[in-house]
Amino acid sequence: MTTDVALTMREQAALLAAARAAMDKAYAPYSRFHVGAAVLDENGHIHAGCNVENAAYPQGVCAEAGALSAMVLAGGRRARAVLVMGPGGALVTPCGGCRQKIREFAAPDTPVLIAGEGGVRASFTLEQLLPQSFGPEHLAQA
Repeated sequence: MTTDVALTMREQAALLAAARAAMDKAYAPYSRFHVGAAVLDENGHIHAGCNVENAAYPQGVCAEAGALSAMVLAGGRRARAVLVMGPGGALVTPCGGCRQKIREFAAPDTPVLIAGEGGVRASFTLEQLLPQSFGPEHLAQA
């Protein structure tokens, strides 16, 4: 399974704007660490999500999970690109659980862009973030 990894500047800008808007809506009263994510689906639609914390740790929801849920709700089934935006000087990459969630809907060569307030800071493929991953095709072989 492969995907069209070429993103246009317009698509990247739209992903960045959606993630920034989602980040501004994050519910993070405990960590105060607001994260936004946006997913570009196979139909060219963008879906956003933000982190939502809960006093009963670890019951919160990551921004990437929210964006993927929004994609599925809207009828999308393939992620062509993912953008994650967070604060601070360190790169805010998806956690391990979110890497696996992205893998459910994305090919190994899917770009995962990492952004901060100043814009995109790094780009990885899903394979770089989750090498030798387990995905839906493994179950089809069983």
